[in-house]
Formats: sequence, C-alpha cells, structure tokens
Amino acid sequence: MEIERREGLRDYMEGFVAKLHEMGASDMDLGGPACVGRVWYRVDGDKSPHFEFGASSNDEIDILILNLLSPRQREDLFRVQSSDFSYFLPLPGGGQRRFRCTVYFDAQHLGLCMRAINEEVRPLGSLGFHPAVQRGFMFRHVRDGLVLFTGVTGSGKSTTLDAIIDANNHDFNGHIVIVAKPIEYMHAPDKCIIRHREVGPDVPSFKDGVTQALRQDPDIIMIGEMRDPETISSAIEAADTGHKVFSTLHTSSAIESLDRIIAEYPTEEQNRIRIRLADVLSCTVSQKLAPRIGGGRVLVKEVLWVTPNVKAAILNGNTPEIYQMMWEGGKLGMVTLEQDLNRLVRERKITPEVGLQYANNKRRFKQLVG
Repeated sequence: MEIERREGLRDYMEGFVAKLHEMGASDMDLGGPACVGRVWYRVDGDKSPHFEFGASSNDEIDILILNLLSPRQREDLFRVQSSDFSYFLPLPGGGQRRFRCTVYFDAQHLGLCMRAINEEVRPLGSLGFHPAVQRGFMFRHVRDGLVLFTGVTGSGKSTTLDAIIDANNHDFNGHIVIVAKPIEYMHAPDKCIIRHREVGPDVPSFKDGVTQALRQDPDIIMIGEMRDPETISSAIEAADTGHKVFSTLHTSSAIESLDRIIAEYPTEEQNRIRIRLADVLSCTVSQKLAPRIGGGRVLVKEVLWVTPNVKAAILNGNTPEIYQMMWEGGKLGMVTLEQDLNRLVRERKITPEVGLQYANNKRRFKQLVG
C-alpha cells in the first residue's frame, strides 16, 4: 500500500474508523513501531491487531495521521509533542459518530489512539446508584459541593458524567458549563443552558475555563479532568463559592483520590488543602469496567458519601479509617469496590476470579465470597 499515492487520505482513515464502529470496539490504536504497521482494536476490554487492512510502513502511517490534524493541531503536536481533538465519522443514512483522539510521538514516529464516544446518553437510573446517591447528584436536591469520579482511562467516567448532566438538564432551570479536552458528547439544551468549552479552541486551560465560568452565572460546572494543583484549587474554589462541581481523577479508589489531591501540593500547603477539601467534597465515585459473563463489560463502583464522620477523618488525616466507614455505610448509599464486586458475583454477572482480579482489597473480597 502506498498511502502517498492515494487520493483522499481521510477516506482511507474512515475505513479504519468504520471498522471500529462496525465491530463495536471501544478504542483503536495505530502508528509507531509498537503497532507493527497494523490497526489494533479493543473489544470488550481486550486489544488485538486486525489483519483485514494489511500492514503499512511507519512513514505511511505518519502521513495518514498528519492528514487528520488541522494546522492548529499540528502546531500543538510539534510544540508539546501531543495533540487532543475530536474526529467525526459520517454514518450511512445520515448522522455521524464522534471519537476522542490523541496523537503523540512513538520512537520518532506518530501514534494515534482513538476512543469511541457514546452515541446516546444512558439514563442515570440505569447505572445502579443507590437512590440517596443519585439524589445527591441532582442540583434540585444538593446545590453545591464537589463530586469526583475516578478510575483509569476507559472505566466509564465520561458515560456516568454525561448521564448526570443529562438528568440535571431535564430536571431544573439553570446553567451548566462543561470544560473539557476534548468535548465528547454535545448536550442539547432542554431546561438548562449548556455551554461546551473545549480547552484549546475555546479556553486556554482547565484552570482558565473554571475561572471564567465563575463569571458566567453557572449553577453546575463540569471539569473534564483535574490534572494539576491549579485546576484542583479552581474546582475547590468553585464548590466553595456555592456551585455544584463535577470532575474526574485517574485514581482507583476513594481513599487514593483523597491522598492524591492532597499530595499534589507542597508539604506546607497540605493542611490548608485538607481543610478546604473536607469542607467542599460531597461524594467520590470510583469506577471500573469488569468482563461480564457471556461477553461485554459491567460497571463496578465504589461510593463514598462525605458524612460528618468522613469529614472528620479527612481533617485528621485518617483516610485509612474511611474504608470501614464505606463498608458500614450501605444505608447511606456507600459501598466499597469489594462489596460491589461481590454483588455482581452473586448476581452471576461476573466470575469470582474476575472479582478477585478487579478488587483493590483482595483480602476483604476473599472474606466476602467465602
């Protein structure tokens, strides 16, 4: 295959992406020596090469990937050595599918990771949250505070956040500001004005997006990711000034999330941040997607609701105590990851072996399943 001689490089890329859509894959990887000239797809959590398209040279794939980028995105790529953007695949019969893309360098060649964005928002009630927790996500019932969703890339955080934004959009008259990189799902306004502000094209940074949002009379602010102390401080300030704030972290448990936020700051500032975080944090949800019996994946979650006792543990730096509070807090909607995994085993949705693999506290999980 000689990509340089082909007309319509975008059409060639669309063939790769159309196959992703057809297979029901969640992700696609392409480019660099690591992919050995092939397209790789992730289906039901497993990633493997696809052989239908044949192999290409690294130079050919470099040209193909570069063709995806606008001049501004190419500028970003060579300035910071990566570029994030959205890609749209036209669908037969009209409409389009949206994908989140990252281009980066791999052994002096270009690599591309592309993730499929949900075509439809799932109803919030279908995600299995305790009614008290689900109520806490709604502005009508809790009008301020910081709610964190945590997990590795691909753990369903965006799906859950989109469900929450959609539920609020249909529930109260207000203003929602989304700051993300890139924007994934475009919410049509219903009862709420919904601003979609993409870092790069619309606003310089997450921090600037939050700071500017505070001057835009918002009720809810959704921050795509808290990547640095500046963004964390902006999120805390927004919650502290009476706004409802949702954001994400790449951590695997509620306790790790608390420790990670505090550790982002110099030692001399950590006590101040601990106090502020204890004051504004409402809830932390940690998520994983585990292989389901019979195929597909199922959501596993750990939920921490910040009660007075949890707040005291945060203030005192006794975060290990919080696990037991979650373990005993079922009536309030709290659940540990191990308890939720055990529920899925009992419901025959996952195997005990998968449960043990995905548990953070394997000793506790073994106690539960006997």
